[in-house]
Amino acid sequence: MTAVQIPQRMNFSTAAPKVFRAVLALDAAARAGLDPVVVELVQIRASQLNQCAYCIDYHTGDARKAGETEERMHQLAAWAESSLYTAKERAALALTEAVTLLPQGVSDAVYAEAAEHFEEAELAQLIALIFTVNAWNRMNVATRKTPGTA
Repeated sequence: MTAVQIPQRMNFSTAAPKVFRAVLALDAAARAGLDPVVVELVQIRASQLNQCAYCIDYHTGDARKAGETEERMHQLAAWAESSLYTAKERAALALTEAVTLLPQGVSDAVYAEAAEHFEEAELAQLIALIFTVNAWNRMNVATRKTPGTA
C-alpha cells in the first residue's frame, strides 16, 4: 500500500513567527504542573477529535517518552468503554471532549467530575492545556501539517 502525499499549505511557524512563538509560550504555561501522562492523553484525545494527524503522531511519541503504554494509546479513542484509565484521567478526558466539542457545551456534571480530581489551579491549567492543543490542532489542520513535515 502506498501512502498518499498530502501537500502542506504553508509553514505556519515561518509565515507567522510571532503568533507561533506566542502559542509555544502558551503551551509551556498550560502544561506546567500537570502530570505528563495526563497532558499527553489530553493532547492525543483532542487531536483525535480534531483529526489532526500531525498532532496525534507528535503526542503519541511524547506519550511513549512519558511512559505511556501502547495499549492505553490504542484504546484512547474509546476511553469511556475502557477500564485502563484512572478516575482522574477519565475526568480529564471527559473535560477534553466537552471543551473540544463546544457546541454541546461543558455540562455541570463533567465540570464537577473534573473539579473532584483537580484542585482549582490545576483545573485551570488543564482547561488551558485543552484550549491550547485545540489551537495547535486547528493551526495544523488548516495548513495541512502532516507527520514528517517541518
